Amino acid sequence: MGGSEEATTRRDRWGYPVRTASGACIDSIDAYYEQVLAYGRNRAVILRAAAHDRSCTLANALAAHFVATKKPQEASRLLQAANASLGNATPYERAVVAAISCLVGDKKDEDLALNRHIELLKEFPKDLLSLKRAQILCFYLGRPVVSLNIVQQVLVHNEGVSYIYGMLSFPLLELGRMTEAEEAARKGLRINSCDFWSQHNLCHVLQNECRFKEATSFMEACSSSWDSCSSFMYVILDFNSIDVHAFLVLFVILLMKIFLRYTHNWWHVAVCYLEGDSPLNRVLEVYDENIWKELLRIDAEPVVVYINALGLLLRIYLRGHTHDIVDRLKLLTTALKDQSIWHVEWLLDILALWALGCTKETNRAEDLLHSIKSRFSTLSSQKQNSMQAAVQLAEAIYEYGRSNFFKVFDLLGPNFDAINFKMIGASDEQLDVLNEVWYIVLLNSGQVPKAIEALKKQVSKRPGAPFLWRLLEKAYSIERMPDEFFAAEKAKALEAAYFR
Repeated sequence: MGGSEEATTRRDRWGYPVRTASGACIDSIDAYYEQVLAYGRNRAVILRAAAHDRSCTLANALAAHFVATKKPQEASRLLQAANASLGNATPYERAVVAAISCLVGDKKDEDLALNRHIELLKEFPKDLLSLKRAQILCFYLGRPVVSLNIVQQVLVHNEGVSYIYGMLSFPLLELGRMTEAEEAARKGLRINSCDFWSQHNLCHVLQNECRFKEATSFMEACSSSWDSCSSFMYVILDFNSIDVHAFLVLFVILLMKIFLRYTHNWWHVAVCYLEGDSPLNRVLEVYDENIWKELLRIDAEPVVVYINALGLLLRIYLRGHTHDIVDRLKLLTTALKDQSIWHVEWLLDILALWALGCTKETNRAEDLLHSIKSRFSTLSSQKQNSMQAAVQLAEAIYEYGRSNFFKVFDLLGPNFDAINFKMIGASDEQLDVLNEVWYIVLLNSGQVPKAIEALKKQVSKRPGAPFLWRLLEKAYSIERMPDEFFAAEKAKALEAAYFR
């Protein structure tokens, strides 16, 4: 490399060469890396990088990635600028542009994108931002094994580096390897106690293993660091203009729109409270102060707040505290009538149908359901096959809100299990509430033996979940079975143990 070329090349956080003469540009790129990996609120710093050096290939590509959902034309312009400078770009920059290019614009190809990320990481294994994109892509493609393989492939090059162990923890968690997932998350936290992804993953492990008291203690201890966080797993998606698989992958396309908002961390805390003998007002205080109040922030993402709020209120509703949430549910339902938030996320639409149904907003609910079906009809036959079950789930949850239990049973069939509905963009913990709905539907539609069978199966997986034992107690009571007493005592002991 000649002297003039050397002068225009700087190294980024990973140590890889980037063609720019601007120190401010590379500083902004590095700051952007940190903001994304830390789920910070200042990811817009990447726009400064592109402004500091309009010919920097990497800055333009990353900036295009950042703005694509809300400003697709600007994203196209920035990507064109990145491509225009490719002749002077470094091999690293060219690899990043190649990976991003097939995820932005009209010609999106998630499989090609994943392959390009895998190849990029073979040559540039310290690029944790590209690793993050690859892992989220794997999540929505349902490939946790590939996600784990990728992070293990680069781990040797990143030993002791902040954020790598949180990224190791997540695919282990997805694969049910909880002991290893916990070990990785704790290692990440020893390196950086404010690694929000490691915090979040550890909470998932603790919840999965019904270690609710430990989970709440841990998350409450971490809570002072959350105010700098942005929203959890949120991206604006329009499945009218893109097929379902691709719109989910748009989550990856714009990683910059994926935020870890502290409302979601508090949602985890509140769900754990519900599992124990904690006063309901403690749960509602979390809802009011740490979830709903997020809407007052200038940078709030309402869709994220609504998903967390609905997921919590539905759990409270299932536990029989309907009168305690009437006003909150009505206020939330008013917001859900706004069509601008429809079809942003499948999970939001499904939960909104429950809320609209149970508050007797029948016309609005049917408008939403009709709109979902109308958009679904525009998808390719292949995507319709993969998402048909999600549409049926949406209709069933609406009918549940209206207490039409027999119709819910007919829609979902006798072998429903929410874990098979990852295609709606939800974690296992977010899907759990749909299984709880299902058990109650079985109990209220005369399918009590089926409910007992399903509950016993679930209790064998999660024996420390008190609410499951309460439902089993109810089922045994209906059938006048002597096991009712055992289930009641088991639930009572678990509840008292968590929040004594």
